[in-house]
Amino acid sequence: MLIALMAYDKDGALDVRKANRDAHVAYLKSTDAVVQAGPFLNDAGDMCGSLIILDLPDMAAAEAWVAGDPYGKAGLFQSVQLMAWNKVIG
Repeated sequence: MLIALMAYDKDGALDVRKANRDAHVAYLKSTDAVVQAGPFLNDAGDMCGSLIILDLPDMAAAEAWVAGDPYGKAGLFQSVQLMAWNKVIG
């Protein structure tokens, strides 16, 4: 099941993101669940959120995956949304 994870950073949290980026990227690479991943950018070009496409058996597995993300553990996100996603092109 493909699941889109859309997370939006808290205002002023760029330093939190930068401080935890290496651990976050290592987490992304440590699992076969990540199909695609990358940051959202604001008008200044700074990272301000994340879009990650996960391939997991169900929404419960996606919620467990999110709970292990170092960004989430560091309190970076203002909000996180998980939504079933259907790949059409690409």
